[in-house]
Amino acid sequence: MSDKLKLTILVGTMTGTAQLVAQELELAWDGEEAEVQTLLMDGLDASVFRRPGLFLLCTSTYGQGDVPDNARKLYEDLAAARPDLSGVRYGVFGLGDRTYAETFNFGGRKFDELLLALGARRIGERVQHDASSGVLPEERAEEWAPGWLTEARAAAQAPAAA
Repeated sequence: MSDKLKLTILVGTMTGTAQLVAQELELAWDGEEAEVQTLLMDGLDASVFRRPGLFLLCTSTYGQGDVPDNARKLYEDLAAARPDLSGVRYGVFGLGDRTYAETFNFGGRKFDELLLALGARRIGERVQHDASSGVLPEERAEEWAPGWLTEARAAAQAPAAA
């Protein structure tokens, strides 16, 4: 089916929680409507954004508001190379814990701000899951997934901005 939405989920994780969320999203989306591939950010660089289709960054926050260790190379390469990402459309599902108020969800926020600065366009609002909310991140993802997929499909069909 040629009109399948192509979607790459990029995962930044320390403990595997973001990877579990990405797997849930892939299960929810991959099928008749979308072709989904999940990639851990380990070893990736800015060239990953040359892939066709849309992107979802699913990332936790680590330490003092840093991106996870496995996402550091990608983040630093994007910041150093400063590629033109004006043709890229993406979403962000950030994982964090509001008890760390000073750095809550900074992993997702840092990627979001950098991608916007490089010309990429975000689809929908950035998700900021709060681990202290009592809602599992996979449950939040399952609730969020259908609406974002609808927005992503509309974004994929919209003409590129001038």
